[in-house]
Amino acid sequence: MNDLLQKLEAIHYRFIEVGTQITDPDIIADMPRYVKLSKEYKDLDEMDKIYFKYKNILDNLVSAKALLAEEKDPEMREMAKGEIDELENLRPEMEEEIKFMLIPKDPEDDKNAIMEFRSGTGGDEACIFVEDVFRMYTMFFKERGWQYEILNSSPGTTSGFKEIACEVTGDAIYGNLKFESGVHRVQRVPETESQGRVHTSAITVAVLPEAEEVDVELNMATDVRRDTFRASGAGGQHVNKTESAIRLTHIPTGLVVECQDGRSQHKNLEKAITVLRSRLYQMELDRINEERSAHRKTLVSSGDRSAKIRTYNYPQGRITDHRINKTMYNLSSFMNGDMQEMVDALKMAENAEKLQAET
Repeated sequence: MNDLLQKLEAIHYRFIEVGTQITDPDIIADMPRYVKLSKEYKDLDEMDKIYFKYKNILDNLVSAKALLAEEKDPEMREMAKGEIDELENLRPEMEEEIKFMLIPKDPEDDKNAIMEFRSGTGGDEACIFVEDVFRMYTMFFKERGWQYEILNSSPGTTSGFKEIACEVTGDAIYGNLKFESGVHRVQRVPETESQGRVHTSAITVAVLPEAEEVDVELNMATDVRRDTFRASGAGGQHVNKTESAIRLTHIPTGLVVECQDGRSQHKNLEKAITVLRSRLYQMELDRINEERSAHRKTLVSSGDRSAKIRTYNYPQGRITDHRINKTMYNLSSFMNGDMQEMVDALKMAENAEKLQAET
């Protein structure tokens, strides 16, 4: 039996085992375990279908070759040769697909995400670009059917945002957005520039997997200081007249999280805890990734948030991702959320790296 078929067969038996477990009343009663197994069952289902397709190709090849070896009738031999040729053409294509499907999946990929946008070099123009990029992502979310909620925002001096953060929820959010972390650079003539000169500004984007309670143990009584204050900026009379904004300080690490865009203190506290937990979780992931990168430095997901990952050049109408050297000349539609091609290219680059590392 070949190596790929062996791996698929092991997955097939696990699929059967999980299918039996999720009908067990004891497991159904244990909701966290049931949810985990149901998700595993769904993930294994596609691999199980591929297993039968691949097994069918191999079985038919064996049969066709046996027929060719035994058959004397020229017409039947011709038919067997034709089938062998067709199956031999299908086989390598399917084997490549299987290899990619067998690449270990990042367990964080299915999580929701927290996205944080901050202005960098460029003053007012950087704040305006934060707003432009934030709008670009929200248009992309809409295209994908994802939901988002603003957690915190700080307006720029004239327009735009010094920083803005949001929570994104939906299907496989982190897996699609994780490569967006880093420095996004813009080259264009700012609205404030009277001479028509092109300026370069930069903003940073951070994408964090949203941590659940089981991921991070957070002792609110001893490890976290909570402060309330009045929200600033837009929000109407209610927001500005009540101390609904929340600031959490994680004493062991010094991490500070603010949340003020919700209308109630309770809602802001809930969201601030989510962000704090996610940042602590990210710190732990960064530590693990740093240890791994000592053995294998990945091009795409280095996790270095100070690295310049993408340039948006307005005079030339182009976007360039510097990690995979991909340039696209559809800046206008890209800024309107048409960025799936870039997201897919980054995912493919990472999968190709993982595949190479395993061979």
